[in-house]
Amino acid sequence: MIDMAKYAQFVMAVTSKESRVCAEFLDRVKTIHYDRDNIINVPLLLTAMIGMTSEAGEAQEIIKKVLFQGKPYTEETRQHLIKELGDVIWYWTNACNALQIDPNEVIAGNVDKLQARYPGGTFDAFYSENRKEGDI
Repeated sequence: MIDMAKYAQFVMAVTSKESRVCAEFLDRVKTIHYDRDNIINVPLLLTAMIGMTSEAGEAQEIIKKVLFQGKPYTEETRQHLIKELGDVIWYWTNACNALQIDPNEVIAGNVDKLQARYPGGTFDAFYSENRKEGDI
């Protein structure tokens, strides 16, 4: 049986200082934020990442209720999903802004990646599970 107190100590031991100590976290943020060769708007990026996952969770909650709890899929449900997806893309665009990336480049890169992964142009479970080196 696992001793949860010992496990908690173990977890803390294998967790970075930046994750455990506010001053270490703030120093890391300053290092990244003020590196002139690699400018990242850290507050905007954190907001975007937390926001994307939160909004995706809200959309997922709608689908969970439809698929597993018997809620009807109505036009109102569809519109609610559209609004949540709009929120996801708003945060995603801010993530691009935080990293100074053109959103069109992200989409084009994704298309290139998927075209290389699926040479026939359609989904294939084999290629999904057996990726070439460097295909992330």
